Amino acid sequence: MPRHDNEENRSVALYWDFENLHAGLIEAKFGEGYYSKPDNRFKVQEPLVDIQAIVELGASFGPIAINRAYCNWQYYGRYRDALLQCAVELIQLFPPGASAKNGADIKLCLDATEDIARFAHLGTVIIVGGDSDFMPVSQKIKAAGRTLIGVGTRKATNRHWAKSCHEFRYYESLFDDAAAPDSASDDGDTPATTPVPSPAAELLKRAVRLLSEANGEPWVNKGPVWHMIKRLDPTFDTKDHGYANFSDMVKGLDAIVEVRKGESDHVVRLR
Repeated sequence: MPRHDNEENRSVALYWDFENLHAGLIEAKFGEGYYSKPDNRFKVQEPLVDIQAIVELGASFGPIAINRAYCNWQYYGRYRDALLQCAVELIQLFPPGASAKNGADIKLCLDATEDIARFAHLGTVIIVGGDSDFMPVSQKIKAAGRTLIGVGTRKATNRHWAKSCHEFRYYESLFDDAAAPDSASDDGDTPATTPVPSPAAELLKRAVRLLSEANGEPWVNKGPVWHMIKRLDPTFDTKDHGYANFSDMVKGLDAIVEVRKGESDHVVRLR
């Protein structure tokens, strides 16, 4: 979705109905109805959600001010490291009965409504989940003049909810085919002829790709690329990777990006 200039510095609020997304991926893998069985639901869960991919999507719309996930976390300990690395605030919700819902969608909607009323700097609200229960809050968010982005799995997302958003991203579409989860080859070690991208190259590539997708154009201004890199990794320093500054880094990674003179700034695109 193209972004207006006055929206560039507005913040992002990211709300996760975490169990909803995880359950959608579980059922896509093992079949419809698999997760709803108590023996499969009330046990330690294997991590399937790529948390970083969704956080990076959020960062493409602006600096993330709220990153809050709702779940009964007692079964999701194996997500611990990924959640910590992405600075996700965890909201614990115990279901009131053995087969009852944990109420994540209700709590999420109440918090989102309260936050947009309190914080004028929030320009984009991202809700991760596919329930039709989010439709009422979508009206509140849009009425407040904020941009609403939805994220959910293809099979588990209610189409009416998806259409009530300004923009909806299916979780599966966040990945290139070569980088999708569970797509790694089982052939053994990587062949010696396969180049291994440097961390700086990978970060530059991700930043340009996210900005290009957000703006709907392959060429993006060079300046915002650096801001995007710092959103993706606040600890990143070009000097740690052998480059004196960002311009030096872009020149050194010309196999990754192409640069040309734009109207007011240099513009770059992925090769």
